[in-house]
Amino acid sequence: MSKVVDLLFTNVRLATMVEGYGEMQDAALAVKDGRIAWLGARSDAPAASAEHDCGGMWMTPGLVDCHTHIVHAGNRSNEWEARLNGATYEDIARQGGGIMSTVRATRQADVEALLAQSLPRVAQLLSEGVTTIEIKSGYGLELAAEGCMLRAARQVAQRLPVRVATTFLGAHALPPEFAGRPEAYVDELCERMLPQLAEQGLVDAVDAFCERIGFSYAQTERLFAAARTLGLPVKLHAEQLSDQGGAELVARYGGLSADHLEHLTPEGIDAMARAGTVAVLLPGAYYFLRETVPPPIAALREAGVPMAVATDCNPGTSPMSSLLLAMNMACTLWRLTPQEALQGATTQAARALGLQSEIGTLEVGKVADLALWDIARPADLAYAMGFNPCRAVVNGGVLRPAHISAA
Repeated sequence: MSKVVDLLFTNVRLATMVEGYGEMQDAALAVKDGRIAWLGARSDAPAASAEHDCGGMWMTPGLVDCHTHIVHAGNRSNEWEARLNGATYEDIARQGGGIMSTVRATRQADVEALLAQSLPRVAQLLSEGVTTIEIKSGYGLELAAEGCMLRAARQVAQRLPVRVATTFLGAHALPPEFAGRPEAYVDELCERMLPQLAEQGLVDAVDAFCERIGFSYAQTERLFAAARTLGLPVKLHAEQLSDQGGAELVARYGGLSADHLEHLTPEGIDAMARAGTVAVLLPGAYYFLRETVPPPIAALREAGVPMAVATDCNPGTSPMSSLLLAMNMACTLWRLTPQEALQGATTQAARALGLQSEIGTLEVGKVADLALWDIARPADLAYAMGFNPCRAVVNGGVLRPAHISAA
């Protein structure tokens, strides 16, 4: 390389995640105009305007949390405590709890109030090397509140050093004003809410909860057809509690991902493999709900379905803001390998957001979103529980400390 680069990281060990870990010892990585300009042996490094000695630490792509509900208002720890004291979900719902308690709190919050509650959760993720997060709506369930959530999600990326992908999840639950009229609510989603929010530039993708307690296959397909008309990619909460054929449906629409998948069938696996749809694994919800049916990891692996790992950060079923812990859970509970877990939080998570050409691996031309780790080997990132070895993060070529303020 003949041109002087902006920033050179030297004395570093690289896990490029291009093939397996893609390990490179005694390496260097150069950044120019916010992108990776070169990487290779330290002895061959180009000239740079600034140089950072990494002290032999490991560098990986910035982590990607590809499934979160991190923007919301309210708290449901009281319901969790009630369940542990013997209350059922139905008992709580009859008392006005469950998702509707979050909906009520979120509808009462403006953008600033949502940000005040959400930014600390985001900052916790960023302290662990996360550089990209997906944020879903779905706790407003009416136009103004869904728009408020999506605007707050957009502003997260203005307040903190993180890339945000927004997902419209209006088909999360049936709001009380549409009780007994699910088809009318799907009309509202397809004909009014989604088109208006998309026109405002607030929607990067469209999601739905296809489940017996959510939306049917046919209702979900109506939403996907509306998304296709608007040129928006789709993804789906699929086969979490039962098999509804959701994985096959989202694959048929060329979906980015099918998420949860505890009750995924061989037919769903085959459809996902043919479509290239990513399986997003969410061990936090599985753990928190004390589920006993795991996703069919071995079958997904055998079929060559890419597997991502995410936190599913949400107030009701996965109040978790640690992607490193999610990686450990995926390995411990479901027998992912540490390499698969790290790929799942980088390469495959980027693919689940349709961003694989920009982030997820250390390759020339990709955005310089990077994380520096004080570890002995890459597997350590999925090994230790409650330990954060992240020492620095690079966002678009800008180096910052791992720990930042949410203010």
